[in-house]
Amino acid sequence: MSDLVQKSINTLRLLAVDAVEKAKSGHPGAPLALSPLTYLLYHDVMKHDPADHKWIDRDRFVLSNGHASALLYSVLHLAGYDVPLDQVKSFRQWHSITPGHPEYGETPGVEVTTGPLGQGFGMSIGLAIAEKHMAARFNQPDMPIVDHHTYVVCGDGDLMEGISHEAASLAGTLGLGKLIAFYDDNLISLDGPTELSFTEDVTKRFEAYHWQVLHVADGNDLDALTKAIAEAKRETSKPTLIRVRTVIGYGSPHAGTSKVHGEALGAENTKKTKEFLGFPPEESFYIPEDAAASWGEIKPKGKKAHEEWDALFAKYKVAHPDLAAEFSRTIKAELAADFDKELKPFPAEKPVATRNAGQVVMNALGKTIPELIGGAADLTASTKTIFKDSANFHVDPNGRNIFFGVREFGMCAAVNGMAAHGGLIPFGSTFFVFSDYARNALRLAALMSTHSLFVFTHDSIGLGEDGPTHQPVEHLMSLRAIPQLTDFRPADANETLECWKLAVERKSASFMALSRQDLPVLDPEKTKGARKGAYVLEDAADAQLVIIATGSEISLALKALPELKAAGISAKVVSMPSFKIFEEQDEAYKASVLPANLPKLAIEAGATMGWYKYIAGNGAVIGIDRFGASAPAPIVFEKLGFSVANILEHAKKLTGK
Repeated sequence: MSDLVQKSINTLRLLAVDAVEKAKSGHPGAPLALSPLTYLLYHDVMKHDPADHKWIDRDRFVLSNGHASALLYSVLHLAGYDVPLDQVKSFRQWHSITPGHPEYGETPGVEVTTGPLGQGFGMSIGLAIAEKHMAARFNQPDMPIVDHHTYVVCGDGDLMEGISHEAASLAGTLGLGKLIAFYDDNLISLDGPTELSFTEDVTKRFEAYHWQVLHVADGNDLDALTKAIAEAKRETSKPTLIRVRTVIGYGSPHAGTSKVHGEALGAENTKKTKEFLGFPPEESFYIPEDAAASWGEIKPKGKKAHEEWDALFAKYKVAHPDLAAEFSRTIKAELAADFDKELKPFPAEKPVATRNAGQVVMNALGKTIPELIGGAADLTASTKTIFKDSANFHVDPNGRNIFFGVREFGMCAAVNGMAAHGGLIPFGSTFFVFSDYARNALRLAALMSTHSLFVFTHDSIGLGEDGPTHQPVEHLMSLRAIPQLTDFRPADANETLECWKLAVERKSASFMALSRQDLPVLDPEKTKGARKGAYVLEDAADAQLVIIATGSEISLALKALPELKAAGISAKVVSMPSFKIFEEQDEAYKASVLPANLPKLAIEAGATMGWYKYIAGNGAVIGIDRFGASAPAPIVFEKLGFSVANILEHAKKLTGK
């Protein structure tokens, strides 16, 4: 290693240390250990263009151990991304683009939001799936317009998390040969030596997952790292884990101990670290001129690589104009103008479960939205989320059916990675109750505002005999509480159609809660109101009561209207398939749907707590604030209060009848 390369690496190390020191919080240990690898990737290995961090054919870099974010911001600055030094100095401060953990959309060059350990690793699988699928779909002989790698750095904590097992197993099964992971094997966790809690043989584990596993004995050895990366690239049929032995906090007085993991070094130890690395101890955010010049070589190399790709794509457009137009449309996240042309309203001939309606709608959209791709956690037959005219991705990477296996968390993280990659609209599906297994991935989808779709079926106590372990009660309201996550609980097949349209149009994270049981089909002209989140489904000029419901409970509300009328109560029924979209409407519209002067009765087979904002003043909720029960669905509904008689009783109390 030349003196200049060593100086460039140490510049990176100490920028990160100074950022943490100035903030008086952060994690200096990993940046001190991982700077040689990070330098090598950004300076010599990766194909990337700092001037255009959204170039579709760039290599992706994921820092799964996101607490080492000071390292990422420092390398992005040095490599020429739009991350000014002042932003590195503003690490972890209000309104900076250098938050405590990497945030997708906040910082140029950050590919996904990481921090909750294991999820960056899980999302990297999605990034690699997206590359493999788009390469199969668009590449032509001698014209590989999609040809890039995904690099992910992970630590012991990432690999302890259960999601890493799910994701690694899936990646090996799918043969993601362009996925290269670096395991920062430093023998230290926050509590102390890893032998306290993590003694498994990681090498054998990943080999059992059908990964290639390579070893680098010293994380400071650039030659060994270079050789390992080259070997990883040669293996195209399976992903590669490169196990790198590092020293956490390298160069600092507490190197190799947990003391350097999660807090600033302190002024005195920072000076000692700089002295050890040959830098002026009193200088902060010091970038030597020759090191800056060396780092400056990255930007022109990236520009050249991008220009070469542009030239290739120009030839591609001439040779394959239709494919080129489709490629350009999808990477811009634009839907075809006629994307909904295959959608047909459902007739009111017979009841249809919304999960079955979802299958019809999804397959119709699949004909005009070829970028729609996904699958279920071993439940495609139950959640009805399979493309009938497409292959299995595992067999043919051009296929749009991904069998995720019983890996709910891994599936949803992979969906987020696919969405962050660009060019795809991915979805994952399972029973609604199992969204608990994946909740943090749903939260990250919302936080990143990625176009991640989640299709949950068996949405309530309507599941029946499987009992409370499988009957979601608190889940709907719990997920509605996540900011930026759009909720959909359609009342029938035609609302399902409208919700699916909205889900693909909105370009943000959303979930659907669909029924197992058949539901009466509503008038398609009326259900278009679902596009506003809530609408008056059945009006009454002299209404004395507003009944608000979602999903399967809409049919119960409609069934109650004759009984209410017979009791002298005139009621209008409001369907509210989406709280979030309703809240986006103007106040005049919301007041027209839910007049302030009328009492309100909300009906939903789930937790009641979120309804009180809509019934405040004079209202009641028929809901479930307990777990369900095992019995045929009609009996469970009746025993838990979902009956015409209970609606009538509540209505009388609210109206004084």
